[in-house]
Amino acid sequence: METLTSAGHSLYFESNLDALKTLLESGKYSKVFILADENTSEICLPVFQALMDDFSDFDLIETSAGEENKNIDFCIGIWKTLLDFEADRKSLMINLGGGVITDMGGFIASTYKRGIDFINVPTTLLSQVDASVGGKTGIDIDNVKNMVGTFTLPQMVFIETEFLKTLPDRELLSGFAEMIKHGLIYDKTYYEKLKTTNYLKPSAEDIYRSVEIKNEVVTIDPHEKNLRKILNFGHTIGHAVESYSLANDENPLTHGEAIVIGFVCEAALSIKNSELTKEELKDISDYLLSLYPKYQIKKESFETLLELMQSDKKNEDGNILFSLLETTGKCTFNCRVSNADILSSLDYYNSL
Repeated sequence: METLTSAGHSLYFESNLDALKTLLESGKYSKVFILADENTSEICLPVFQALMDDFSDFDLIETSAGEENKNIDFCIGIWKTLLDFEADRKSLMINLGGGVITDMGGFIASTYKRGIDFINVPTTLLSQVDASVGGKTGIDIDNVKNMVGTFTLPQMVFIETEFLKTLPDRELLSGFAEMIKHGLIYDKTYYEKLKTTNYLKPSAEDIYRSVEIKNEVVTIDPHEKNLRKILNFGHTIGHAVESYSLANDENPLTHGEAIVIGFVCEAALSIKNSELTKEELKDISDYLLSLYPKYQIKKESFETLLELMQSDKKNEDGNILFSLLETTGKCTFNCRVSNADILSSLDYYNSL
């Protein structure tokens, strides 16, 4: 498939990592590090090495898996490991894994010795269509997602569907949520196509279109001053629910499961606070609940969720700001919404 160019770096699709092989053979880098979690180290690293013709001239840095580990303590440990391995400013970090690894690995690389080059090789559907693209890096602070980070572009991103064969169904469904979002905010035709797609077998073409949409948006607005904010649809409420679930549930929601709750709630907000119709809301709600498990948002959690939303990094002047749907396939941003409306949207989700 063709290559996408974004702000001077390239996104390679189904390339068998050929450009990465060429780059490493050039001798540009003094040392190569691969950052992986314990799962991707076991399951995905062999796939990566097979695609790389058994490349082995690297040092592996392995971390624990899970969003709860995307924090400053793990970063400090990895920075110290880089120091122990005598990583200099000509070193390269390859982030091999899902969104936690690409977010945290990008942050670590962009700050180590004021910045070393990094490459993202996303191994989950979620990271392929979202986290690895756009130059956002970050870590969580006190269960508030991505509160510390940078806008730093990787040198390259490689999207290989071979890695998707390693994923459980729940992780595929989680990533599919971001694909749905791209249709809802930007391309109704794509959204309608996804409604007929088996989430367990997303095509390379559909993944490409999803990345293409995100790339178009972030190329126009790389630092999230205006248009890029539409990519936050569903995430203001979704991130709050995700953080709450992570702290309180024995089996926490995945990112995709949480933001789908956000999609439904923020689509409901779009009735009163934007121009979405009731018919469109019903269509969106019915479709999403046909795919994703229903989650009961506890009434006693509502105030905590509001507090988490108040800490959202997208807020301005103390106001919780939302990106809301004008219609299916079109989104607006910087919408101020009352707390009463937010609580009503949570009730709406629970009523379904």
